[in-house]
Amino acid sequence: MSEAHAGADYVRALERHEADRRAREAFQSLALAHAPPGGTIFDFGAGAGIDAVFFAARGYCVRVYDNDPRMRRYLAATCADSIDAGRIIPETGEYADFLARPRDSGAPRAHLVIANFAPLNLIDDLPVLFAKLHVLTVRGGALLASVLSPYFLGDLRFRWRWRGMLGQRRAGELRVPGARGDVIRRRLPVFAADCAPWFKLERVFRGVPPRNAAEAAGIDFALSPRTAWLRLAGCRYMFLVFRRVGS
Repeated sequence: MSEAHAGADYVRALERHEADRRAREAFQSLALAHAPPGGTIFDFGAGAGIDAVFFAARGYCVRVYDNDPRMRRYLAATCADSIDAGRIIPETGEYADFLARPRDSGAPRAHLVIANFAPLNLIDDLPVLFAKLHVLTVRGGALLASVLSPYFLGDLRFRWRWRGMLGQRRAGELRVPGARGDVIRRRLPVFAADCAPWFKLERVFRGVPPRNAAEAAGIDFALSPRTAWLRLAGCRYMFLVFRRVGS
C-alpha cells in the first residue's frame, strides 16, 4: 500500500476490492471464534480502526495500537464516542516506544491479539514483537494474524516474485521493498520458530471465507508442518493462530 494511503484514503483503498472485503469478513469471523464474549482484544496495527469498531460494537473491550500517527489521528476522530465510553482504548507512540513501554497494570490483558491486513509483514524482528505481545496477553490467550503468503501462486506474474525465489529458499522469507520498508513474506516454519518460546503456531487458515467444514477447521500445523502450504497456494493471505505459552 502506498505511503499516501492513510486514514480515509486507506479505508477507501481497502473497501474498493471485493477480495479485501471478503478477507476482512473471514478474519473477523475467525477472531470471534477465538475471543470469549465480553473479553479484551488487542488490535496491533489497528490502522483506521475498522476492526476495532466491529469488535467494540459486539461488546468487546478493544485496545488499539498503530505506529502511523496519521492512522492514530484518524482512529481517534472517527472512534471518539467509543473511546469516550471506554470500549476502545488507544495506545500512542513510535514502535520502539511501544516495545519499551512497561505493561500498565490498570489496562486489561488481552484474551486475543489480532493483527489484520499484514502488519507482521512489516516487522523485521518478529521475536521481539512476540515477546511484547506475550506480556500483553492472558494465560492461554491467542494471537490471530493475517499475513501475506509466500506461497500465493498469483504473485508469480510479478518480476519481484521470481527475483526473490532464491532468497526465500535459503532464508525461508521473501523480502520486497515497500513504501514503509521491506515487506517480508515468511514461510510457516519461520513463523513457528520466531514465535517461540512465547507462542506456539497452532493452526493455519486460508485467508478467505471457508467453503466447507474442513476449511473452517483450518490446518493443524503440528500434524502437517511440511505440507500445510499446499492448501494455501490459492490465497493472497493466510491466517495464523498462535497460542500463548507459559504463565
